[in-house]
Amino acid sequence: MSEYVRTYRGLEIYPLVYSHLSREAVGPFDHDAGFDAAVRICRRGTDDTLTTSRIFRIPHRASFGDAGEARRASNDYAERLIDGEVDGQFVRDL
Repeated sequence: MSEYVRTYRGLEIYPLVYSHLSREAVGPFDHDAGFDAAVRICRRGTDDTLTTSRIFRIPHRASFGDAGEARRASNDYAERLIDGEVDGQFVRDL
């Protein structure tokens, strides 16, 4: 699977999507249980090195039905964070 990255207002956004139920020590992930999501937001320095990053979990009461829905929620939440629309969460220190 290739790494998905996009930029928004000069920050890099990495959606993080994972199975809602963790995998047993031996066995497959339970994709039927849905997916949870988080987002990693990063800033690059002038020499293209990573300077800072933070991970934010997407607040959601139930699991997302599929990975695409979780990925879209990650991107939407990241944009809202960057725009300062999420109470109590800030990215200005990045």
